[in-house]
Amino acid sequence: MSDTVSKAKETRLFLFLVIFLFPILSVAIVGGYGFLVWIIQIFAGPPGPPG
Repeated sequence: MSDTVSKAKETRLFLFLVIFLFPILSVAIVGGYGFLVWIIQIFAGPPGPPG
């Protein structure tokens, strides 16, 4: 009985990770990186040779 309950919990945890946590984390990481690049470019200017 306990084995069945733990498998059900494990399946629910896996579905939570795949459906909710990983997509939210990936959007947050990419968005955070884009925001960081944007802030750096505000202070340092766009990339490329000075001209």
